[in-house]
Amino acid sequence: MDSSLAKDMGNRAWSKAWNKTKTFFGFPANTILVCIGVILLVLTLVPFGSLILSTFANKNPITQKISGYSPDNWVNTFAGEHSNQYLWTPLGHSLLVAILSCFFAILFGGSVAYLITRTNLRFKKFISSVFIFPYIMPQWTLALFWYNLFISTNCPGGHIGEIQALTGWAAPTWLCYGPFPIAMVLGLHYAPFAYILMGGILRNMDANLEEAATILNVPRWKIFTKITVPILKPAILSTILLVFSSAISSYTVAATLGDPVNYKVLATQMETLLRSKTVWQYGIGNVISMLMIAMGLIILTFNQMSTGSRKSYTTVSGKSGQISKQNLGKVGKWIVSCVLVFFVVFVCIGPMVSFALESFLANPGTGDFTRFTLDSWIDQKGTLGSAGYKGLFFNEEIWTSLRGTLVVSVICALIAGTVGLLIGYGVAKKRKSKMASGVNALAFLPYLLPSITLSAIFFDMASTFSAAGFKFLYRNPMFLAILLGSIKFIPFASRSATNAMLQLSNEIEEAAVIQNVPWWKRMTRVIFPIQKSSFLSGYLLPFISCMREYDLFLFIGGNGMLLTKQMFLFHSDGIYGLENAANLLLVIIILLVNWLVNKITGASLDKGIGG
Repeated sequence: MDSSLAKDMGNRAWSKAWNKTKTFFGFPANTILVCIGVILLVLTLVPFGSLILSTFANKNPITQKISGYSPDNWVNTFAGEHSNQYLWTPLGHSLLVAILSCFFAILFGGSVAYLITRTNLRFKKFISSVFIFPYIMPQWTLALFWYNLFISTNCPGGHIGEIQALTGWAAPTWLCYGPFPIAMVLGLHYAPFAYILMGGILRNMDANLEEAATILNVPRWKIFTKITVPILKPAILSTILLVFSSAISSYTVAATLGDPVNYKVLATQMETLLRSKTVWQYGIGNVISMLMIAMGLIILTFNQMSTGSRKSYTTVSGKSGQISKQNLGKVGKWIVSCVLVFFVVFVCIGPMVSFALESFLANPGTGDFTRFTLDSWIDQKGTLGSAGYKGLFFNEEIWTSLRGTLVVSVICALIAGTVGLLIGYGVAKKRKSKMASGVNALAFLPYLLPSITLSAIFFDMASTFSAAGFKFLYRNPMFLAILLGSIKFIPFASRSATNAMLQLSNEIEEAAVIQNVPWWKRMTRVIFPIQKSSFLSGYLLPFISCMREYDLFLFIGGNGMLLTKQMFLFHSDGIYGLENAANLLLVIIILLVNWLVNKITGASLDKGIGG
């Protein structure tokens, strides 16, 4: 009797648990969050665990065989014989470059935002639209533009650049190579961040705040420093954290403008160490990868602490919708407008003009601007460089790598966009649950990790699996690049989809549920059409980002797999004409796709700020 009762109670418990499970997974949002949460957990924790293990492993970088585990890599990194060379000096350089980059980004972006939103500046729409170009373009674009302009015979291994050829003035080494040009290029690249963040606050700031000070005869400079700047503090802090974390992990700019004078930052030093054939140098490279991830997490924590404080920065109230604008005067208005237009055209359109000019030179790199040719575009004999490359239109390496870039970008966009859409749906439907918060945070984590460290992590993981007998990832770099790109760009799609889903009332879907409409049909026939613009941007933004990426794929595949990698090979081989032609092609494609994004989705980075 007792055994029968116990068995019956057991059956009831199992039945109750089974019914609860069926009920739980009967909601599509729960199923989505659980499945994607498990996948993201594996794809983030397994590589991360592999990296942590590698920092303690004595691994042969050639055979990938592990001979044992010890803390030697950490000791060598922080207190070894070469610690100054491999860690402390590059770390100091990285911090200097990151700080200067933040300064330049806020100076340029904040100035443009203030002039557009708070003055009677002319040509606002043109400036606002064009100023975002440097961020849309690859980082390397501005670095190459700077190199073309300022390279001179004064620089180590240099040649006559555009400014020296046109004016005869040879720029000093510090202006072409080193911390100043690296920080300047990164500052210009990330200036749109400051422009967007600060411009939004300036545009919506209550005019009464400044008008009250004006009535009290407070000087304009004091109003700016005591009222405007403090109100901008959240935007300034967000810009600093974002630019700092991005600049400290930048590889391409530092490699182009730093390596020729042996100015090593953490990213370039890590790349050199991870390509080393020496066991202890390879181990130090893994430790530096771990340190860069830790720095990203520290920056995230600091950002959360600063934005989570109880300080109030309210700038929008119901008292005044008027924006107080400063009158630059009849003459000053035109002077400032013309200067700003010249600066924006020089920085945003100048690179494309420079690439076109360099690609048509008969002798690129010699300073001879009197002879022009189309060889970099239409040469069929293979006369470019010592390797005998053909012109762009007949160059198989360029078109093969461009096809690879398009394949990776399209597939990554489809995967990231679809996963991001599902995450957005699940998070919006279960927004108050811990499960939704966990999946949302897990999806955003790859954005906080430096691209070059993610590349190193996945390369190390593929090498470890290959040494263990699982060679699929190592032998299929295209698949590895797609996997890596999809993980990295999921945050773009998930944030866009989550924001779009939160705008929808639950009643819209509930009406379809009452009619017994299946979930997939509710998504395709009801939800997606309503927020089509936001959801499409979740597919197209990862595509654009993947097209211009280099750091993320640094350790993945050969030089000919992606166009950005092929271009970097041209630069290393000194084939400047072909490099500039390929760079111009890539920039044009990205700008055309971005224009298409705006036309299809109606989204624009500068929308709502000026114009």
